[in-house]
Amino acid sequence: MTEVKPVYIEKQYLGREWIPVSIRLVLAMLCFAIFFFTDTNERNADLLVVVGFAIVIISVILGFVVHFTTRVQNGSILLNGLWTTKLVKIDLNSIVKAEKGQYSRYLVNNPVYNLHSKGTIRFYTAGSEAIHLTDRDGLIYIIGSQHSNDFLRAIDNEMAQTRVR
Repeated sequence: MTEVKPVYIEKQYLGREWIPVSIRLVLAMLCFAIFFFTDTNERNADLLVVVGFAIVIISVILGFVVHFTTRVQNGSILLNGLWTTKLVKIDLNSIVKAEKGQYSRYLVNNPVYNLHSKGTIRFYTAGSEAIHLTDRDGLIYIIGSQHSNDFLRAIDNEMAQTRVR
């Protein structure tokens, strides 16, 4: 059996959301500012520089950590998460409605992978847009996306092709 090339691929990274990056940079700047204004005789002042650089380095490293990868292929959506998370496969044959919408009405949202809550399953890293999928049983999948128009187009095309087969 040959592997079919994915119609759509999107990787979402943990450290690229602007609000957490801003918070980390403000904390690092505070550490450097407090260090600058402390006495040179203070023994613990050097610790502030170390903490400030640690925050900046961790922030840079998080920019390269993939939270999850979304793929549309073979009539399904495959969500592969970070390290020990299991692959989630959503069969597009069971989806009755796919639409673009907002992920949440809140400004700041925590990254989640496969969060089951109140009849929804959520996948989110960053941004404000998401794709809402409703299956035959009424379960709603909310998948955050940086490129929601392309993602929805790929889902619609794949659903049309699987219904033709």
